[in-house]
Amino acid sequence: MAFRKRREALRSILAGSTCIRPGSVYDAISIRIAEDLGFEVGMFGGSVASLAVLGDPDIALITLTELAEQMRRMSRAAALPVLVDADHGYGNALNVRRTVQELETAGAAGLTIEDTLLPQAFGQAKTQLISLEEGVGKMKAALDGRGDPSLVIMARTGAASVSGLEDAIGRARAYEAAGVDALFFTGVKTRAELEAIGAATTLPIVLGGFPEEMIDLDYLTSQRVRVALQGHAPIAAATLAVYETLKALRDGQSPKNLKGLASSDLTGRVTRDADMKALAAEFLGLKR
Repeated sequence: MAFRKRREALRSILAGSTCIRPGSVYDAISIRIAEDLGFEVGMFGGSVASLAVLGDPDIALITLTELAEQMRRMSRAAALPVLVDADHGYGNALNVRRTVQELETAGAAGLTIEDTLLPQAFGQAKTQLISLEEGVGKMKAALDGRGDPSLVIMARTGAASVSGLEDAIGRARAYEAAGVDALFFTGVKTRAELEAIGAATTLPIVLGGFPEEMIDLDYLTSQRVRVALQGHAPIAAATLAVYETLKALRDGQSPKNLKGLASSDLTGRVTRDADMKALAAEFLGLKR
């Protein structure tokens, strides 16, 4: 299958003996840059998807169709394996099954399904979780929706910071029993919490939203963490760059005096200009 090599690469990382840090990607240019720089995996977060596609905050407004289409664009642009934050699966367990089918077709190497109650319930300011039973049902539906057995299905829970460590472990063990490939935790705040999770589970761990003082790759590796997220700085940097450039132009600065612009060489590399010229020469009869 077209995307199996990417999925097998992600599986190799999860089965390996080191912890890697993914590059945050959100469009065709960012995934090519991450690939060119040597990142092993790209992380397509729900928050950056909402920013890149809608310009909206991370409040579950983006649809499955929009997420899958953006993933499809990235899959065409680069061969970097991408782990997709599929939020809550965009509905109930049947919607989760459909989500897996669409993201698999779009070229995702793996995806996460979380047990957060989304969208936010009326009158509830705090994060809520779905029941354990519903969470298990979603994980089973995700696995049933998978057509390519190499596609990685991860169960994600933020229970550690919502209902406590004991509940987070209980959920993780139940999702393990359901047959998922890895466990994704957010809200883990201390080494003691991570060690308790590691002792109670057996699957590879992906860690997001953890304190800076926990960033020690040797330590994380020893706790079976195989992927440790590092936020989504690229889209924040891009936003600032666009803002400052447009502001300078609006304030009257000449385009030729602008600073921090991509060179023609960098632009050519990320647009794969040489490849396109070769194709034009072969199929359009144009001189290279």
